[in-house]
Amino acid sequence: MVLKPPPLLPGGTIGVPAPASPYHNRSEVLRGVEWWEAQGYKVKLSGGVYERDAYVAGDASGRAKDITAMFGDPEVDVVQSLQGGYGSAQAIPDIDFDVIAANPKPFIGFSDITALHTAIRHYTGLVTFYGPGLAGVNAPETKQFTKDRLLRALTTVTPLGEVPRNPDDDYLRALTPGVVSGEMVGGCLWLLGQSIGTPWQFDPAGKIFFFEDYDAPPWYLDGLLNQMTQAGMLKDVIGVVVGELEKCDWSESKPEFPQTLSTEDVLERYIAPLGVPAIYGLPLGHGKHLSTTPLGVKVTLDAESRTLTITESAVAEQ
Repeated sequence: MVLKPPPLLPGGTIGVPAPASPYHNRSEVLRGVEWWEAQGYKVKLSGGVYERDAYVAGDASGRAKDITAMFGDPEVDVVQSLQGGYGSAQAIPDIDFDVIAANPKPFIGFSDITALHTAIRHYTGLVTFYGPGLAGVNAPETKQFTKDRLLRALTTVTPLGEVPRNPDDDYLRALTPGVVSGEMVGGCLWLLGQSIGTPWQFDPAGKIFFFEDYDAPPWYLDGLLNQMTQAGMLKDVIGVVVGELEKCDWSESKPEFPQTLSTEDVLERYIAPLGVPAIYGLPLGHGKHLSTTPLGVKVTLDAESRTLTITESAVAEQ
């Protein structure tokens, strides 16, 4: 069953837990807070948002408690992760998913936050949003496109329509022709692979499979897609949307093998044989632009026209 959150209304409050990596400079947090406030919203930081334990934002149980608390807090309207990095999956066993199901709210994050998108969908059916965390929404390199698409995704009560192409490069590749409609699920490929064997294992059967990744060389993508193929996870997907594979092609900094396939070679090896409509290159991932996109709602993938259109509202009518 699909559970939809309410939209973000004017003057609403953004609650921010830190499920994964910690802040480095405090201004990373302050930039995000000040941006939301400039848009007319309020921000409520979790008790552990400034915790740091090497590469994670405090102990796993504390991070889980903060995530649960933000969903249960009646003052909070949207739950936006601080950022990705590493560590979200550690918190999953201690999250109270009954609280999330009883208090559906838009949940936002990407990259390592994929682990939480997967678990939340598994246990609650809640529609979540693949978009920037607080620390990235107002970073110096973040473009207006990313900010506009975030606000539009959270506040629009009608279907979001066509996912725009990269403003700097509108080329998309059709890996396999065809047109298909269905729910789209997925996220960062590395995190989807980490869910294999867990109770909340990623399940794209009967759905449109979306993935992207960052700094993962072709042999690494090959290994993840090979594992999913051999585990039978991809045999029943009805379509594939590959976002950006940022910094995933061969580079001199990662010359692991004297000869290598390209990222597109790997996609041709694993995605094309599935025989379902598939496209590659939308601004969904770690690139310069990020179009916040709901996971768990119906979309239409048209590989003939190379478009992805969100055809179902991601939020509940008020």
